[in-house]
Amino acid sequence: MTAAVVLPTSPPVLLAGHTPGIARPWERPSLVRSLPAETKLIALVGFALVVVAAPAAAWPVLLLAVAGLVAVAVIARVPFGWALRRAGVELPFLVFALLMPIVATGERVQVGPLSLSAAGLVGGALVLARATLGVGAALVLAASTPPHEIIEGLGRLRLPRALVDVLTHMIRFLDIVADDLRRQGIAQAARGDHRSRMGRLAATAASAGHLFVRCVERGERLQLAMLSRGYRGALPPSGRPAATAGEWGRALALPVVVGAVLLTVLVAGSVGPLGAGGPR
Repeated sequence: MTAAVVLPTSPPVLLAGHTPGIARPWERPSLVRSLPAETKLIALVGFALVVVAAPAAAWPVLLLAVAGLVAVAVIARVPFGWALRRAGVELPFLVFALLMPIVATGERVQVGPLSLSAAGLVGGALVLARATLGVGAALVLAASTPPHEIIEGLGRLRLPRALVDVLTHMIRFLDIVADDLRRQGIAQAARGDHRSRMGRLAATAASAGHLFVRCVERGERLQLAMLSRGYRGALPPSGRPAATAGEWGRALALPVVVGAVLLTVLVAGSVGPLGAGGPR
C-alpha cells in the first residue's frame, strides 16, 4: 500500500508569463482593458495628484473620486477577491491613520474611554482616504493591464530604453523564479516534507542564495543568446499604434472630471488650496 502524497498549494500569483494556474484578471475583456497602457498610466498619475491635492474640507470631491473609481473598477471587471487580497499593501497607511488621533496635539474630543485629537481624527481620515483611493486606482491598472504592456507603455512615455529592457527581463525572471519555487515545493512534498507554511517559507529563505546564483547564470546565458541573435542595445518595438485622441479622452475622463470639480471648489472659495480650509 502506498501513501497518498498531498502536494502543497499556494494562492495565485500575479506575474507576466505562462505558468499554469496563475491568476490573470486582465484576460477579462472590458473597455478599460482595451485602452493603451500609456493612457492608463497617465490617468493613474493624474488621479493620484488630484486626490492628494484635495484638502480636508473637500470631502465631496473625495466622495466623487470614490464613486468614479468604483465605477471604473466595475467597468474593468476587477475581481473583488483578487483586489481584496492585494489591498494589504495599504496596511502601513492604515496603522499611521489610526495612530494620528492618539499622538496629535490640539483640541481633544472624548470617544468612549479615549481622548483623541480632533485634528488627528480629520488628518487620519484624510490619509486613509487618499491611500485607499491611490491603492484602488493602482489595483484597477494592474487588473486591466498585463505587466509587459505596462512596461511598453512606460517606453512610449519616453522612459529610458535601457530601463524598459531591464524591467522587461525582470518580469520574465520573476516568472521563472516562481516556477522554480513551485517545483521545489512539489519535490519536497513528494519526499514526505509536509511542514507548515512557515516551515516552507524558512526552507525557501535558506535556498535564496542558490536561486540567486541560478538567476545570474540564466542572465548570462540569456545575454549571450540575445547577442548571438543580433541584439544591439534595444529590444524591437511591439508595433502597436499610438493611442488615439478618443482613447486618451476615455482614459483621462475620471481624473479630469474630479480635477475640474476640485478646481471649482477651490476657486469658489469653499476651501483653501491644499488644506487651508481645514486640517489636512
